[in-house]
Amino acid sequence: MRILYRIILAFVLHLSFYGFAAAQLTVFNVPSSEITDRGRISFQQQFEIGDQVESSTTATYGLGKNWEIGLNLLNLDYGLSSHRFEFNDLADSIPYAPLLMANAQKVFDLTNHLSIGLGAIAGTNLSGHNHPGFSYYTYSNLLFEAGAADQYKFAAGAYAGNHHFLGKGPVAGFQGGLDAGIWYEKLHFLADWISGNHPKGRLSLGVSIYITKQLPLSLGWQRSNEDGSQAGVIQLTVLPK
Repeated sequence: MRILYRIILAFVLHLSFYGFAAAQLTVFNVPSSEITDRGRISFQQQFEIGDQVESSTTATYGLGKNWEIGLNLLNLDYGLSSHRFEFNDLADSIPYAPLLMANAQKVFDLTNHLSIGLGAIAGTNLSGHNHPGFSYYTYSNLLFEAGAADQYKFAAGAYAGNHHFLGKGPVAGFQGGLDAGIWYEKLHFLADWISGNHPKGRLSLGVSIYITKQLPLSLGWQRSNEDGSQAGVIQLTVLPK
């Protein structure tokens, strides 16, 4: 129970930082490489529903000059068959869970429609003080925007991490994400892919329905590169005005 209390406390502190917390927002799993405006806060909550429910809580706080920093709570997993939260601080075959991580991202504008985003996420597990596991994920993305009001966005690049974050398999590869505003700020098509036969390597496809301009709800489907297993995704994003 003390482990669960630590998770709950960390989650509350996480949401309390700057009113929420801060971290890079994603298409589904791939960072979008868009920066929250200075002094603004964005928030994102995702649930992946398969054999277990995996919760990821994310937000951003903009520092200005194309910088953002933050925290996120990842891999808060609930087993549907075991009816309990599942922790990992020993096996590198699957990602450590849950993870409390800090991160930062910087975007360099090349043209009005092209930019480069560099980011890193680093932290440790909350499942036990006897086996802390430093986890990290770094990436570089090339972001291309097109169309009226930049309604079509594509980010692609390379990533590198460690087994504590990715699980068993390659620790570097390719990632790409697409956000296409078919009906801009009303209905968007989303897709992303992380390469590699490890637990974080997966293809995601879905749509984003804008309840309001600041409140898109995304629904999707995922397929694992590793074993072909499938899951549903629900993601709610709160954007600043």
